[in-house]
Amino acid sequence: MATPRGFRFSTNFFGLTSRADFTAFCRRVEELGYDMLFAADHLGSTAPFQMVVAAAEVTSRLRVGTLVLNVPFWNPALLAREIVTADVLTEGRLEVGLGSGHMKWEFDEAGIAFESFGKRAGMLEAAITEMRRIFASGGYEQRRALEEHYGFSPLLPVQKSGFGGYGPPLLVGGTGDRILSLAGRHADVVAVAGTKQARGKPPGTFRLCTAQETDERVAFTRAAAGDRAGGLEWQVLVQFVKVTDDRRAVAEQLSREDDETMTVEEVMETPYVLFGTVDEMAAQILRNRDRYGFTHYTVHGPFAEEFASVVERVRSLTS
Repeated sequence: MATPRGFRFSTNFFGLTSRADFTAFCRRVEELGYDMLFAADHLGSTAPFQMVVAAAEVTSRLRVGTLVLNVPFWNPALLAREIVTADVLTEGRLEVGLGSGHMKWEFDEAGIAFESFGKRAGMLEAAITEMRRIFASGGYEQRRALEEHYGFSPLLPVQKSGFGGYGPPLLVGGTGDRILSLAGRHADVVAVAGTKQARGKPPGTFRLCTAQETDERVAFTRAAAGDRAGGLEWQVLVQFVKVTDDRRAVAEQLSREDDETMTVEEVMETPYVLFGTVDEMAAQILRNRDRYGFTHYTVHGPFAEEFASVVERVRSLTS
């Protein structure tokens, strides 16, 4: 494994009610020491690009991103336009997370065909390839005369680190072979989703992956990445955070709530939930870095305040 990079910590945003509340949340996230704020791409949630631009506008250093865009919702050319516009308006603070989509009901409500997983994975890779081509082209030849006549430049990304060196940093997230394979080959940040379809349950019913399953998923992705593996950032989405003096009692509760698909010991070991004292959680994060390479931790917005003390502790241990 390559020398571990520095940690990054991020959260996401739920429940838009007013501009004032949103502004206060963004500024609080920055104040708590988080590095990044993510927008999701789900029906009933905020429109992702409007949110990231607004978040950047009311903060000074916070990076912003999408975790993750459901690529089958988007036309690649129009998505490229959204990405470039957001990259410019956030002054290069954007990171782009892409996925294949997994909530069938959202496709149904939007009137978009819910294709097989293989087709959706193919759409994701095709979109990455097409957007890289668009960013690399330096604009559209059909607009050159107009740009020259009025003296303005093509609309191009500010950042040149992702999409093969032509756009913002690219994150690809998932759990299956197809998505993690293309993440290894194309992404700058690999987001190991840590959830799998629960066997025998309706589509969209997920369970957490175990630590052993995560070992296998990370090894698989590293093999797919080849020589790129050492330069990748590894991100993990933490589904639950709780500061407690009784770690086993929380693990027992989580095991029961998850229909005992994981044993208590497996719950205590999986990297996708964090609970215990601040020191215990910080120690687990350091172990996870050494075991999997995870250096970017994202927690859901409702846990941002509770997790902030862990962020501070990890940084004090690694500075």
